[in-house]
Amino acid sequence: MKLERFTDLSLRTLMVLARANERVSTVHIAELIGAPEAHMAKVVARLAGMGLIDSRRGRGGGLLLAPGALETTVGAVVRELEGDGDVVGCTTPTPCPLLSGCALRSEFAAAQEAFLSHLDGVQIGGLVRRSSALDLLAPSTPSSSTSKET
Repeated sequence: MKLERFTDLSLRTLMVLARANERVSTVHIAELIGAPEAHMAKVVARLAGMGLIDSRRGRGGGLLLAPGALETTVGAVVRELEGDGDVVGCTTPTPCPLLSGCALRSEFAAAQEAFLSHLDGVQIGGLVRRSSALDLLAPSTPSSSTSKET
């Protein structure tokens, strides 16, 4: 299963925020993870809507991980952002002629569920504790980057 870029950026954003001790600007995170600012604005809006981050605009603003977000599982985030779609489009745009008797679709569904079930056992906080690469991305001067709008 291949995750959408939006999901990837969302997970990276959560990891960066989990490591930060202060509010961090959207612009700074975009720079850290190599994402366009416009795309990051959409990621931030979605994560805030999911209750995973707190976003404040203006002076003293920025992004902060919401309480309880460290316990959120990667599987829950992926399910929310990716939706319940099939691994392959057996019915869209036109139905596959093999659909009625095809065993492959159920195997793909089982594999997808195994993938997501594994991610259900991975919490954002645990993932961050194991990711030493995040030390390299830690905001070097978060207070200077928080003065920008989120």
